[in-house]
Amino acid sequence: MIKMKNAVHYRLISFVLLLLAGACSGTVFGQDVNSRIAAAIKTANAKDLSSYFNNTIDLTTPGNEGTYSKAQAEMIVKSFFSKYPPSSFTLNHNGKSNDGSHFAIGTYKSGATQFRAYFLVKVMSGQQLIHQLKFESEDD
Repeated sequence: MIKMKNAVHYRLISFVLLLLAGACSGTVFGQDVNSRIAAAIKTANAKDLSSYFNNTIDLTTPGNEGTYSKAQAEMIVKSFFSKYPPSSFTLNHNGKSNDGSHFAIGTYKSGATQFRAYFLVKVMSGQQLIHQLKFESEDD
């Protein structure tokens, strides 16, 4: 009887640990993707950043706003980074929704110009991909 109780306890503990590990890994994975996206922005690496783009992406930069293919968006972001090279990028806020998507809001500085940066990441076919990316001037 004692062996059976121990077996039940071990199974229960194992189940709870698996649930916790799954919940934590989702959070850590989301944060890890955010930090890799932030690193690509900090280094103005449009190629690395575009590796997280969905096939189409809603993109806003000064002078550009619309839905673009992954390749078009990479070129627009590359041009943005060229015109406004980063002096710093800081993530200010992260959040997530019930559907598993998550977002981050940050401050992108280029010289004396400052932008509010925002990206939305959703899971598509098991991959976390950017669906929306915005760099909006804080002067507007």
